[in-house]
Amino acid sequence: MINHRCAVLGKPIAHSLSPVLHNAAYASLGLHDWAYGRHEVGEDDLDGFLKNLDPTWAGLSLTMPLKRTIQPYGRPTNLWARELKVANTAIFDWSHPVDDPQWAHGRPEIRLFNTDVIGIQLAFDHANRELGLHHRPDRAGTALIIGNGNTATSAVAACCMMQEIGHITVASRHPGKNAALRPLASKYLTGHAPYEEIDMADDRRLTATAQGATYVINTIPGHAADGIASMLDETMHAASDSGLLLDVVYDPRPTRLMNAWRDHGGHAIGGEEMLLYQALIQVLLMTGIWDNDPPSDADNRIQDTTTEDDQLEIAMRNALEEAL
Repeated sequence: MINHRCAVLGKPIAHSLSPVLHNAAYASLGLHDWAYGRHEVGEDDLDGFLKNLDPTWAGLSLTMPLKRTIQPYGRPTNLWARELKVANTAIFDWSHPVDDPQWAHGRPEIRLFNTDVIGIQLAFDHANRELGLHHRPDRAGTALIIGNGNTATSAVAACCMMQEIGHITVASRHPGKNAALRPLASKYLTGHAPYEEIDMADDRRLTATAQGATYVINTIPGHAADGIASMLDETMHAASDSGLLLDVVYDPRPTRLMNAWRDHGGHAIGGEEMLLYQALIQVLLMTGIWDNDPPSDADNRIQDTTTEDDQLEIAMRNALEEAL
C-alpha cells in the first residue's frame, strides 16, 4: 500500500529520469510504502493539480516553466529559492492544513527549495575528489559559462558558492539578454570585475577563456554546442591542467563538446551528475531525512554522511547508469 507519494511535474515530462532516481532511493532506504511518478502538467494545469492533492503527497519535483509558476503557492525556504525566485522542489506539510474550500483536502504548508544550484556544486565536488584535484578556497579560479538562459543562472549561482572561483565569464549569442546574471555575480563575488560577458561567435576570445578556465559549464541544450566543439578542435592547444567541463546535456553521452575537451587534455562530466545530486538532495528533503534547514551547506553535510547515506547515493547512481 502506498502511503507517501511524490512526483515530477512538467510538460513534456515523458523523458524525465527523476522516477528512476527517486524510486531507487526509496528502495535503498527501505521505504516500501513510498512511490514516485511523473505527471504532465503545464502552467495552466498546476493550480488544479495542487488543489486536488491529498495528505499522502509528500513532495514534488518541478521542471521549467513550473519552477516559477509554483512561487505563489509556497514559501521559498533555502537561499537559492529565495534569491533566484526559482524552485524545483516543493515539500508538503499536512500537519496543520488550512481550511480552504478551493483545496479538496485543506491547504498544506508548502516549502519551496532550489536544489539545481547545489546539484551543480556537488557534481564538481564529486568530480574533483574522483580526479584527485584540489583547489585553494582563495577565489583565484575562473569559470566560463556557455549560454545565458535559466540554467546559466543556476550555474552562476553555483560558481558563486564554490570558494575556488573568483571570476565568471558568460559566453552567449546575445550578451546582456539575461539581466539577472551580472548583479548575481557581483553580489557574491566581491573581487575586482568579477563578471564579464562575451559573444559566443568570438572564437579567439572564447577559446582563450576556455583554455584558462578552472571550470567550464555548458548550459545550451541538445546539439547546440556542437559548433563550439568543432571550433575548439581547430583552435585550442590544451585545456588548463585543472580544467573541468560540465556539460548539462546527457543525451548524447558523451557529447561532442565533452569529447573535444577531453581530446585537448581536460576532464569532462555530463549532465547526469548534476541530475543525480539535485535529486539526491530532493530525496533527503522529501523523506524528511533532512529537515527544514536550508541545504545551502549541502557539500559539508554530504561529506559528513554515514555509510547508509553513501549507499543511497550509490543506489541512485547505479539506477541512473542502467537507465541511460
